[in-house]
Amino acid sequence: MDKKIRKPSSQIQLPSSRPDPSAFQNHQIDLFQTFLCNTDEDREKLSNTIDLWDSIPRYSMSQKEMNKRRSPEGILPPLSVEFEYRGQAYVAVIEPARIAVKDGAADYYPGANEELVEDALRKIAARRGRGFFDKPLMQSGVAFSLNELRAELAEMGHAKSYQQITRSLGIMQRSRIEIRLPDGGSFVASHYLPLVAAVSRKQLEKDPEARWLAQFHPLIAQSIDQLAYRQFNYTLMMSLPTQLSRWIHKQLSIKFTFAGLVANPFEMRYSTIKRDSALLNNNRERDNVRDVDEAFAKLVESGILREVQKAPVTAPRGQVIDAVYRLYPSIRFVGEMKAANKRLKDASQ
Repeated sequence: MDKKIRKPSSQIQLPSSRPDPSAFQNHQIDLFQTFLCNTDEDREKLSNTIDLWDSIPRYSMSQKEMNKRRSPEGILPPLSVEFEYRGQAYVAVIEPARIAVKDGAADYYPGANEELVEDALRKIAARRGRGFFDKPLMQSGVAFSLNELRAELAEMGHAKSYQQITRSLGIMQRSRIEIRLPDGGSFVASHYLPLVAAVSRKQLEKDPEARWLAQFHPLIAQSIDQLAYRQFNYTLMMSLPTQLSRWIHKQLSIKFTFAGLVANPFEMRYSTIKRDSALLNNNRERDNVRDVDEAFAKLVESGILREVQKAPVTAPRGQVIDAVYRLYPSIRFVGEMKAANKRLKDASQ
């Protein structure tokens, strides 16, 4: 994908047109919504990680840091975040959303709240009749009600008000992210949600379940088309207490494809986690290290990992310059990864 995506409108829109019914019923969306599991209860625990999209550090700015960086007029500059994906260096350039507040307007980068809303939307899109994929237009997205989205978040332990949800949708619809190559060339540029089609208040009064529409980022549509996604334990991920622990779980679900009880452990370096998550922003490095250690402890506590071994990396004079975490999977995680591997193999045949 080498051309820029046309910049859409920056306003939440009332729906003027809906995807063709065929976008909700076709082979590609059917594969996206079909999971390898034993029961309907197991199926409800599953969603999809998106290979490249979930490797982009696009929700890394905390509210506290945003407040520090805003000008007196409420303005935030574009945010540049360097990361690597499968050995290739990229830069994500994020333009904040301008959002109405009590005293006027202020800029917001998408953060942890918006990430949770996106994860919930993608889970809803994995249900029959909710997600859509239009191959001729190369668009994907989800039809949902605010009640449905709010209930999904609450069930996952992240309850939010209608106002908080619509604000997050507005931030994602107005925030633009551009993925650049090291030479400055643009790989893809689009809003997080290129379109959010709202339902009017009058329609909601008549039908609280009236459907909104959100179009996903073009990289998600591309991944659906190319089968560049994997099933993973969404319910378990959403139960993890920190954004960093959820990020690590997604990365393991994407990359630890060889997980086995007698296989080699998966290795992650502290420096890699810091660079590619962009979530370690404490003033003191030891506090960042503590956050990583605690995140791995949570993954062991949650039954994702069986054991974590940490080994320091030292310079010739003995100074600790990095750390390697060797990750040993739990029996459950091994089973989940084998199921994800088979699902992808079956879909590719």
